[in-house]
Amino acid sequence: MKVVLLKDVRNIGKRDDIVNVSDGYARNFLFPQKLAAEATPGALKEISRKRAAQDAREAEMRAEAQAKAELLKNKVITLAVKCGEKGRLYGSVTSAEVAEALEQQHGIKADKRKLDIGDPIREVGVREISIWLYSGITTPMKLNVVPMEKK
Repeated sequence: MKVVLLKDVRNIGKRDDIVNVSDGYARNFLFPQKLAAEATPGALKEISRKRAAQDAREAEMRAEAQAKAELLKNKVITLAVKCGEKGRLYGSVTSAEVAEALEQQHGIKADKRKLDIGDPIREVGVREISIWLYSGITTPMKLNVVPMEKK
């Protein structure tokens, strides 16, 4: 029997998948638990409409991320930090500080968990970082860590 899954079902499929299951399994388990519905022509049409809308949203989000990537590609983020005489920082630069500086300097809001700064930054200098914008879309940037002006 062909059924449309209404929820994810372990070892069967994900939501909105169309799967073949035995008649007894469908009638005695999937239908009473409201995990699936019979695959009628109307249900199949509804699923194809949902998938088309989801694909359109996905393409829009991917294009937006691609535009952001082109805008940010090889830009420089400058971050002034407190440091000692030889350029050694008193702490380390965190991804939250980098995300805040990115928003202030370039107007792009980025989640701190999506910034890859590599090893902890504990000295001044220029470093290569990358920002994850969307699935499969990352962009490289330069982070310039400079000493804070002494008064």
